[in-house]
Parts: sequence; structure tokens; C-alpha cells
Amino acid sequence: MAAKDDRMRKTSECLRNMRILKLQAWEDRYRLILEEMRGVEFKYLRKALYSQAFITFIFWSSPIFVSAVTFGTCFLLGGQLTAGSVLSALATFRILQEPLRNFPDLVSMMAQTKVSLDRITGFLEEEELQEDATIALPRGISNVAIEIKDGEFCWDPSSSTPTLSSIQFRVEKGMHVAVCGVVGSGKSSFLSCILGEIPKTSGEVKICGSAAYVSQSAWIQSGNIEENILFGSPMDKARYKSVIHACSLKKDLELFSHGDQTIIGDRGINLSGGQKQRVQLARTLYHDADIYLLDDPFSAVDAHTGAELFKEYIMTALASKTVVFVTHQVEFLPAADLILVLKEGRIIQAGKYDELLQAGTDFNTLVSAHHEAIEAMDFCSQASEDSDKLDPLDSSVLMSKKCDSVGKNISGMADEVQQGVSTSDQKAIKEKKKAKRSRRKQLVQEEERERGRVSMKVYWSYMTAAYKGLLIPCIILAQTLFQVLQIASSWWMAWANPQTTGDKPRTSSMVLIGVYMALAFGSSCFIFVRAVLVATFGLAAAQKLFLKMLRTVFRAPMSFFDSTPAGRILNRVSIDQSVVDLDIPFRLGGFASTTIQLLGIVGVMTQVTWQILLLVVPMAIACLWMQKYYMSSSRELVRIVSIQKSPVIHLFAESIAGAATIRGFGQEKRFMKRNLYLLDCFARPFFCSLAAIEWLCLRMELLSTFVFAFCMILLVSFPHGSIDPSMAGLAVTYGLNMNARLSRWILSFCKLENKIISIERIHQYCHIPSEAPPLIDDARPPSSWPENGKIELIDLKVRYKESLPVVLHGVSCMFPGGKKIGIVGRTGSGKSTLIQALFRLIEPAGGRIIIDNIDISTIGLHDLRSRLSIIPQDPTLFEGTIRGNLDPLEEHSDQEVWEALDKSQLGEIVRQKEQKLDSPVLENGDNWSVGQRQLVSLGRALLKQARILVLDEATASVDSATDNLIQKIIRTEFKNCTVCTIAHRIPTVIDSDLVLVLSDGRVAEFDTPARLLEDKSSMFLKLVSEYSSRSNGIPSF
Repeated sequence: MAAKDDRMRKTSECLRNMRILKLQAWEDRYRLILEEMRGVEFKYLRKALYSQAFITFIFWSSPIFVSAVTFGTCFLLGGQLTAGSVLSALATFRILQEPLRNFPDLVSMMAQTKVSLDRITGFLEEEELQEDATIALPRGISNVAIEIKDGEFCWDPSSSTPTLSSIQFRVEKGMHVAVCGVVGSGKSSFLSCILGEIPKTSGEVKICGSAAYVSQSAWIQSGNIEENILFGSPMDKARYKSVIHACSLKKDLELFSHGDQTIIGDRGINLSGGQKQRVQLARTLYHDADIYLLDDPFSAVDAHTGAELFKEYIMTALASKTVVFVTHQVEFLPAADLILVLKEGRIIQAGKYDELLQAGTDFNTLVSAHHEAIEAMDFCSQASEDSDKLDPLDSSVLMSKKCDSVGKNISGMADEVQQGVSTSDQKAIKEKKKAKRSRRKQLVQEEERERGRVSMKVYWSYMTAAYKGLLIPCIILAQTLFQVLQIASSWWMAWANPQTTGDKPRTSSMVLIGVYMALAFGSSCFIFVRAVLVATFGLAAAQKLFLKMLRTVFRAPMSFFDSTPAGRILNRVSIDQSVVDLDIPFRLGGFASTTIQLLGIVGVMTQVTWQILLLVVPMAIACLWMQKYYMSSSRELVRIVSIQKSPVIHLFAESIAGAATIRGFGQEKRFMKRNLYLLDCFARPFFCSLAAIEWLCLRMELLSTFVFAFCMILLVSFPHGSIDPSMAGLAVTYGLNMNARLSRWILSFCKLENKIISIERIHQYCHIPSEAPPLIDDARPPSSWPENGKIELIDLKVRYKESLPVVLHGVSCMFPGGKKIGIVGRTGSGKSTLIQALFRLIEPAGGRIIIDNIDISTIGLHDLRSRLSIIPQDPTLFEGTIRGNLDPLEEHSDQEVWEALDKSQLGEIVRQKEQKLDSPVLENGDNWSVGQRQLVSLGRALLKQARILVLDEATASVDSATDNLIQKIIRTEFKNCTVCTIAHRIPTVIDSDLVLVLSDGRVAEFDTPARLLEDKSSMFLKLVSEYSSRSNGIPSF
């Protein structure tokens, strides 16, 4: 179970981060890691199944050994055996067979129960959050909202170095407090200590009133947008509308075909980073708390939206509330009542904006870095008149592309050089209305389930999964020989022994016992062979199905993961796979053995009196009718039970990921109730499934009892001497077991079909449509491709799903090789979608992307993605080590890794850790700040050194000084590369060679920054002006 836990944890991590695995072309590497972990699990599984096979052999052979020892002892002691006594003994042993054969299942169940209880006990005994982490004071009792005295906090209490130390903090009600500092200074941990999330080693934390929390990495719950905003609170239409307005969500909701009823995919996958952040902010504002804790809430939105949010959200909606917000946006700091500057886990400065500026030191450094960026931006604006110094070739290219960008169709359908913005707006509005009228399907659909009988293809796929099905006839043969020898041994004892005490034996006692023991031990050998073959077959089939499912899932397109909650996939690779591993082989072997035993019993009884067939045949028809009647309900119940497990797993994983937010809002009880409700939804069909089995068992017992009674009456009604008494006794011996065997046969088939549904569900995931091949042998690009890095977008149209609207509308432009391209636009304008199309996470609905004269749709995905590099919007670290996260493919030396760390400003931080490059990274990178995770992503790009680098909001989570430093590093290290930068910080893209402005999925502008700044109607100029005005100070609000 421990090995399975490790595999499941890694599987969950891979599913959560499948996007980054595909972007980096790491799927094969992490799939191999999972296969290795499955290999470790498989070793324990092999031991378990072969142990189970040995136990099965022991208990199946026990009646044979007991009978052999009993008759042998009787012979040695000189006792006389008769047919009557032998058959009575055999009947008794046969009655004991069933409990003995079921005993291994009982032992196995008890062992599993013990292990499960120990694991639950271990979990329940884990250290919990400190009850005295925070002292909650009732609302209105004090004018102080938050107070921390002599606070010292550490994420790892065993560590000698605290995360936060010497914290003295006091905030009165209604104050707005800004927290700033460099990357890794402890800003997020500071908010965590107020929430009581970080272990407190000393000091005191007091909070007066209710709190609401916005995390730095947006946590979005599965469900629709409205449910995420309400978050358990009742609907208040007026307040809801005001919240939507304050969070600048109105326009975004209009873009969705279902408005606020749009179902959000797993982890908000179908929302942009800015939209996710604003949904979080809306959830917090609607909660109407006393204290608001906001962790870098404006990093994921553009300048205009950020300024609007600050004005409408913090300065207006939260004007009378206590607000503590972490930010890297220096322009928001003058509006704060108090500014805290953190460094290495300490508050090194506290005061108002002007006071801290006069004091100099660290705060002055942060502000100066921001001002330098603004001055550089202003310099670019003033230098616009020098734009005519461009290379004439570049100039002509730019002008032609600018004409294309505003709507020129590649096929010559339109000849306009520029298209009015109003025209594109009208088209967009028409498309929105059309989308609303059509009520297109949501991204996330209900889980698919089969209906009706399990297809024979499913049985066949399982039976042929191992050794092409060659073991199946061997198993049947071994079981048949076991049954034949069992019957032969009983027949021998009945025939060879005298009928009564005075009769003469038909053979000597030595021969009698010798033949019986040979037959008995021969049958036990065959049952041993059958048990081993069943275990061997089950292991091979389970492994093959697992590997096939794993490889198919990893080859699935990104749209599959966007629309499929992780809980559904985890359900199949955990619960369904466990059924295939441990249950189905023995169910299949059990059904085969029961069938052969039943045929043997019927054969023995019909050999004595064929008239029994007159009742056996109608009885079999009745049994099959009842089985069919039962299965039509039971089969669907089992499928419903399997489906109902997925929401439980998904909610559990989701709750763990958002535990800080859930506790911050005080919503623990609501989530516990939701969990109990989902467990009830699972338990209801499960209970009905058990009840259905009891229904069938009762009727089978009644029917088989009636048949047995009829057989006995038939036997005793024959005239004396018409039937050999020993054979009649043998028939009775087997007939006593017939009712149990018949019931077991029907039940074993029903249980097998119910369990085979797990294979059916795995079979579904073995046939997921795959994305394009990783490699195409006939279309391999040269090893040096791309050499120049030129990217051409030709009439590119993209939609996330056939039933969803087009997101990019005929985008056409050309990025010259070796140039720096800035990509800007409002939140939701299609910037990240364009990057996904470049990496073919989404296949274009129309148009082409050409890189260095090669159409990327004609080459393999691995060839494409491995030649590009990206620093994504959501920084991702995998559980393991720093070295493993920087170089998971193990292609670089330690020296190269250290150089990448130094260039990405993480070298000193890693050197300070005891294990250096082998320093641990926890799940999700929780022991590293978001900014540090982003720097690790930069280190990956530095190691890869691809000719094309994409920065998707790569510096959104770092301070201005670090941002400036990163930009210098990128300009130096990637000076000959094509760099495409998506950024909301205008200074990040102002020095680009070209700027692409997107609006509602269309190219609004594409030219040099200087030329765009010359155009008074330019959208880029408007964005620059908004950023400049925002940066000149917020107090004007």
C-alpha cells in the first residue's frame, strides 16, 4: 500500500501539471518514473498474489489431506471401512470444503483491514494545526484588528532557522497595510501566520473579527463561476452585481456563452490567470469580512485592470475594512496607511510611503528599481521619432504585417489596409449572441458510463492481455483434471469398500488407501498449478492494462485534461486498477472452478439417475432468468458506484489544495458536509448493490433446496436393487453440495461481471483519442532546427473545443528571427491561447504556424516542443530535488546547473541549504515561494538554450528589482534568440523590437514600440499611458 501511495501521489502531481509536462516535452520522462514506481509496487503485488495462490492451495487441499489422513489412520489402526462410513465422511468433508475455501478470503480481508486501520490511525495521530496559533476575538471588542507580539514562526518546527522572527505588528481597524520585499523574503508566510497556517514557535497572534483570504496562486473550486463567488453564502443579487463590477468581471462574463453559469474546469483551467485572480477577489469581497488578506492580487492582471481593481476594490469597496495586501506593484504603495518591508523573514522597515523613502535602505532600492523601469519606458516613448532608423527590410516587413494584422485575409478576400475597430467589435458581439442562443455545451461534462451488458470485447481484451490468452486453457485444464481426480477418488472409495460390514472388500486395504492417496494428492497438485497460473495470468494482465492505460493517458490531448477532473482519472488508476490487480484474477479462476465443479456434480448425479436432468434443465433456466433479472440492476448499480467515487476523490484533492483558503473563510464545516453528502451519494447505490446480492442469494437457496429435495425423493423412490447403493450414496454426497455450488456458480458469475466493469472503465481510458504523434519519421526536422527562429502566423484560428466559440480569429503576423517580441492585451484577449497554439497544446481550427520554413503541424510534437522553451505563467515545481526540477532529463553537469542557478538569482539561496543541489522540493514546491519557483523556471530555460523562448507572465510574481535583473539576463543570455514575452508590466515589453497587441482574439496592432507610441489612436499607447498614470501614484483615486 505504501508503494501504491507513492505512485498515486506522483500520478496526481503529473495530472495536475500535465500542461507543463507537455510544454517541456517531459511526458515520457515522468511516465517512465511512474512505470518505475509501478514496478516497485508490482514486486509487492507479485508477492501478495503468489502468497494468495499458496494459501488457496493449502485450504483447497485441506479436505483432501484430512480425508487421506483420516482413512489412512483408520487403516493403520485396523478399523473396517464400509461404503456407508466412507461416503458419510466424504459428505462431511465436502460440507466443510466451502468454509475452508472461503477462509483465505477472510484472512486476506482481516489483514487488509488491519493495514487500513493502522494507516488511518497514523494519519489521525499526525500533528494538527495549533489551537492557540491565533486568538480570535469577537467583533467589536477591540479597535485593534490584528496584533502580533514577539512572533516567531517556522514551517519546519525542527529547523533551527525560523521562517519569520521578531515579528511585532499592530493594525487598527480600517487600516490598509501593504507588505513588500524581495523574492523569498517571507511575505506570503507573513499572511499565513495571521491565518494560523504556519506553526508558531513563540509569541502571540490576536485577530478581532472575521477574515477572508486571497492566495497568491489562485485556488478555484470546480463548479460554475457563481458558486465560486458565493462560496456557500446565500445569493444577494444587488451585492452580487456590485461585486462583479468592483472586480471588473462584467465584460469577462459576457464573453462566456453561459455567463456566470459557465462550468470551470479542473483548477480553473478554462480561465486566464487574470480571470482566476479576479474570481478569487470577488469571492473574498462577497464574503463581507472584517479583515482582508490579499497575497499579490494584482500580479496576474494588466495595468488598466489592476488600476481599476485597486480603485474600485481596495480604495472603494474595502475603504472601511482592514486590508493587508502583499504586492510587488510599487505604484500602489503611496495609498497604504502603513507599509511593511520584509527581508529574510524580518520586518526591517515600517511606516508610510514618504517616511520610508526618506529613510532610504531596502525600501528605497525597491522604489528605485520601479522608477528605473518607468524612466526606461518614458525614454522609449520620447525616442519614437528615431523609428525611421530601422533596417529597410525590417521596416517593409513590419508595415506589411501591420496591414495584415488589422484584418487582411490571406486568400485576398479583403484588401483594406486597416479595419475599423467598430467593425470587429460588432462581429464579436454577434458571435457572443450566437453563442448564447446556441447554449453550447460546457467544457466539463458528466462522467461517461456504459449501459447494458458488459461487451464480450471487454472480456476478450482481458483474457488476451497476458500471453495472448494461452494461459486460459491451461487454467481450465488444470481445474478440470482436479475435478476429475476428486470425483475419481470419491468413486474409488465408494466402489472399492464393502457395502456392509460383512461384505468382502473388492481390493486390499493397502491398494485401497494407496490409490486413494495417489488420486487425492494428484488432484491437489493440479489445484496448486491452477492457483499459480491464475496468479501469473492476473499479474501479467494487470500490468499490461496499467501500462496501456498510462501511456494512452499521457498521450491524450490537453483538451482531455481540461475537461476531465483529475478525480476521474485517479479513480481509474487507483480503485479500478486495484480491482484488476487483486480481485479479478481470482474471480475469474473462481468462476471457472465453480463451473467445472457444478458440471462434475451434475455428471455424477445423472450417471446414477438420468431422470434428474428433467429437473436440472428447468432449474438451470430459472437460475439464468434470475441471474439476468438481477444483473440488469446490479450491473448499473456497480457502474454508478464506480462513478460516484470520482467526486469524493476530486473533492478531497481539491480541499487539500485549497485548505488555507477554506480555513481562511471558516468554511471547514461546509466542506465536511459536502464530503459527507458525496459519501452518501456513493453509499446509496453501494447499499442497493449489496441488497440486490442478498435478494438473489435468497431465491437461489430456495430453488436449490427444492431441487435437492426432489433428487433425494427420486433416489429413494427407485425399486430396491435398481441402483448400486454405493453409487447412490456417491450421488447423495455430491447432491448435498449441489445447492451451495449452484448458488455459488450464479453468484460468482454476477460478481465477476460486476468486477469486470473496472476493466470496462480502464478499457475506456485505453482508447482515448491521442494527440499528434511525438515523432514522425518521414518529417524529422534537422537537428539544428530552428536556426533562425522566425515564426509566421498565417490566418490562425483557434478554438478550445468544436462546440465552443473561436478564441483567435484569423491572426496573421511574422516574428523575425532573433528579435524580441512583446505580446500585450487586456486580460482574456487571447495571449496565452496564442502560446498554446505555438506549442500545439491546441490544434488550430484553421490557418498555419511556420517556424523557419517548416509548418509545425507536419512534424512530431516531441520534435516541436523539445526545440522550444517556455517560462510559464504558473510556476511549477515537482516533488524531488532542485537538481531534478532544473534538469529532469539529466542532460547537464553540476557546473552547468550551478551556472543556471547563479544567473537566475537562486545560487546563493541554494548554497545556503545543507543539501545544495539535492535540497528537497516538497509537493507543489510548497517549501519555495512563488517567486522562487518562477526563478527555477528561468533556470530551466537557461539550461535548455532553445532558439525560441516564450515568457508567459514570467516575472509577475517577482519585485521590480528582480524583474529588471531577469530582463537583463534574458537580453544577455538569449540575445540571438527569438523571445516572445507576454506581460502585464509594460516596462517588461517596452524595449522589445516588436509589440503585438491582441484584442478579443484579433491582432489590433503589430509594430515597433516607437511607431505604436507615435500613433495617438494606438491601443499600445493607451496601455502605456494607463501604466504610467497608475505608476505616478494611486492617491488621485
